[in-house]
Amino acid sequence: MIANTPRLTAPAPVTPPAPAGRPHRVTVAVYAQDLVLRIGVVHQLRQRPEVELVADAEADRARTSLVVVDAVDDEVMALLQRLQRNAATRTGLVVGTFESAALQRVIECGVAAVLRRTEADQDRLLHLVLAMANGEGVLPGDLLGKLLTHVGSLQRSALDPRGLSLSTLTAREADMLRLVSEGFDTSEIAEKTAYSERTVKNVLHEVTTRLQLRNRAHAVGYALRNGLI
Repeated sequence: MIANTPRLTAPAPVTPPAPAGRPHRVTVAVYAQDLVLRIGVVHQLRQRPEVELVADAEADRARTSLVVVDAVDDEVMALLQRLQRNAATRTGLVVGTFESAALQRVIECGVAAVLRRTEADQDRLLHLVLAMANGEGVLPGDLLGKLLTHVGSLQRSALDPRGLSLSTLTAREADMLRLVSEGFDTSEIAEKTAYSERTVKNVLHEVTTRLQLRNRAHAVGYALRNGLI
C-alpha cells in the first residue's frame, strides 16, 4: 500500500527559484520507493543550478519527473501510467535491477529515459534531466540494442496492425532518414520537410551521434535493418 508510507512520493525539500537574470531551470519532481533513495537523488540534484526541485503540491507542474526504484513492479507501473497522463512532464526511470522484458512496458507507459542506479552519479542524473527536457531519450547501450532488436522483430512480423512502434527515432528523424535513403541531399530534404538546412543537418547529426553511427549512409542502413524506417 502506498498510503501512510514514504513510498513513491515526491520530495518535500524544494530548491529555491532561480534569482532574476539567471537562465530558467528545469523543474524536476522526484518519486522514490523509500526515503533513502529519495534523499540520495535529491541531494545530487539540489547542488546543480540547472535544476529546480518541486514540492509535492506542485509535482504536476514539473517539466521532468524521476522515478527512483529498486525494480519495476505493479506499483511502479501504476505510477508510470499516472504520470503518463500529464502531457506537460516527461518521465525518467532510475532503477536498481531491470529485466529487459520490462523495457517495452515502461516505454509504453511514457518513460523517456532509463538509468541504472549504479551509474546514477550527479553528472549522469543531470544529463538525464536535461536530455528529457530537450525532448530526447536516454537508454543504456545494452538496452538500446535490445530495444532495436525488439522493434525490428515487431515490425517485420507485422504484430502491430495499428502502426504503433517503440521506435527510437522521432517522426521527424524517420522522415529525414527516409528521404536520405531515397537520394535527396540536405537542401532537397529541407525543401520537402519545410525545415531549414541547418535543422536538417542538426537532426541527422543527432541521430548518428545518439546511435553511435559513422555517417548518414550508416544511419540509413542501420534504420532499414532494424525496421525503423
